Amino acid sequence: MDDEELESDVAFDESMLLPKWFALQTLSNQESKVKTTIQVAIKEHALEDVILDILVPTEKVVEVKNGKKITHVRKFYPGYVFIKMRTRGDDGKPLHEAMSIVRNTNGVVRFVGDRKPVELKQSEIDDILKKVEAVIGKVVPKVAYGVGEIVKISDGPFLNLTGAIEEIDTDQGRLRVNVTMFGRSTPVDLEFWQVERFVGEKS
Repeated sequence: MDDEELESDVAFDESMLLPKWFALQTLSNQESKVKTTIQVAIKEHALEDVILDILVPTEKVVEVKNGKKITHVRKFYPGYVFIKMRTRGDDGKPLHEAMSIVRNTNGVVRFVGDRKPVELKQSEIDDILKKVEAVIGKVVPKVAYGVGEIVKISDGPFLNLTGAIEEIDTDQGRLRVNVTMFGRSTPVDLEFWQVERFVGEKS
């Protein structure tokens, strides 16, 4: 029988009826598809009160390829989907059908913990949710830069100039680069995507 782990002899208490967060391991690049498929199953099987949330934590990142700005989505936890669900009904009995639907969703490899799904600690899910909230409405560079690092400007009127990063404003997606023009040191404000890591020889 599926979900035999839910038939344990552990003394029952009401906390078992509360929804819990679990991690699902998925096939590579199947995270979003798994989320969508489970959302469809929720409606088809009236599981709105059982499966309460499905999370694929992502952020938007930018990079420049062949002189063009490209924005795409990067996953915080490739190969994982997080699901908030109840494992027992109001009568205390295991919700075998719901667990089976999730476990047999195309693209799902297994629950973390396999036949005995491991409940995420509150601190773990809090950290994940904080990461998601911190990047809402923001776009970050694909490459992480540091103050003092030498970068090459890849877009705009200062194209091909190199300089050291003086300031980084993650919230605004901007940085200040100190470049040399006409024999003078000049600070230039740029967006993340307008620079790339300098790989040439340092002067």
